[in-house]
Amino acid sequence: MTNMKFRILIKQDEDGAFVSEVPELPGCISQGETREDAITNIKDAISGYVQSLKKHDEPIPFSISEETVEIHV
Repeated sequence: MTNMKFRILIKQDEDGAFVSEVPELPGCISQGETREDAITNIKDAISGYVQSLKKHDEPIPFSISEETVEIHV
């Protein structure tokens, strides 16, 4: 099994729930009562999404590499 990295976006909705989504995987969205729940749930959603892509012989998006840079202004 290969480790892959995907960027997730998390926002809190008007009801206080945390919604997470994966931009590289269209429609891969989950939620949770807490930020930690949202992260746990989106990991499960990503796993299911990637398994479905494999099952249907569809391409899996490339794993991302991301860095934060600091600049002085």
